[in-house]
Amino acid sequence: MSRWSAALNQAGVSDQEMRRAYDVQRKLVRSYRREEYLAARLLLPAGLRPYVLAAVAFMHETDRRIDLGDVSARNEALRSWNSEVRAVLDGAKTDQDTLRALEDTVRRHAQMAERVRDFLDGTPVEAAWRGFESEAELQTYVDRYSMPALMLTACLIGPLPGAAQYEAFEQGCRKLIEAMQRIDFLADLPEDLQQGHIGVPRDELLRRGLDVEDLRERPEACMPAMEKVVNAQAALADQVFSQARELPALVEPHYRPFLRALMAVQRLRLQAVEAAGGSVLKNGARPTASATLRILWQEYRAFRKLQR
Repeated sequence: MSRWSAALNQAGVSDQEMRRAYDVQRKLVRSYRREEYLAARLLLPAGLRPYVLAAVAFMHETDRRIDLGDVSARNEALRSWNSEVRAVLDGAKTDQDTLRALEDTVRRHAQMAERVRDFLDGTPVEAAWRGFESEAELQTYVDRYSMPALMLTACLIGPLPGAAQYEAFEQGCRKLIEAMQRIDFLADLPEDLQQGHIGVPRDELLRRGLDVEDLRERPEACMPAMEKVVNAQAALADQVFSQARELPALVEPHYRPFLRALMAVQRLRLQAVEAAGGSVLKNGARPTASATLRILWQEYRAFRKLQR
């Protein structure tokens, strides 16, 4: 018996068609989010893996619709998708494997239903995103889109609503996702610039005499001033990241290696951004694969000890 078949058995998924639907999601996540797939495979209890992968696949399928066409086309695609997802959550049948796996996951983990709806409510914010004028707009984006997206998977490993640690866990997740989003916006500057918008608030750029057009057309000339922007934004990310450091202690022990690994990889990404400085305009910033694998190996050893 393969490890995946054993995981489905431990998850209680016995229906053959549903097992196939979950397997489709596993293969999809493995193909486009290999690090997340590897972390789930190595660091999560077997019986939870199918559900986490189903949540990740659902997020990816939603993001795919957000990225298609102009704003009006995106909004129309999202309206159709949101209607279909909500109907499935309310009991409608579907032939779509991603939604079949999602519906089964929500049925088994009832706390996820509200998180799916919150995420859907926030998708128009992402579809319409064209950068931020101010820090306040960035905070609104994190509240309305980034946080609901994180909680799709976080709700599967965290305390249930009403539990003693629930509020602290949710607050820690909010700090973590803000830090992650700030790191993303810095690390992905070249890709975002190609689309004509970035995640650094425009008023922060203006303080350094910069604008998005300058960054795109004259990146090398902008690097000295941009280094100061990157340093300031990285310091903000580090500040909020440090406020999430107690998160692993708020989940059950067998989920801690996964959460510690997630946070350690984000710390690596932040360090890569800090090391790159103004050069992120041209090259972005990524940690080395070997450093990421060392973290996964370290936490895998810790996870295996918990399983004995």
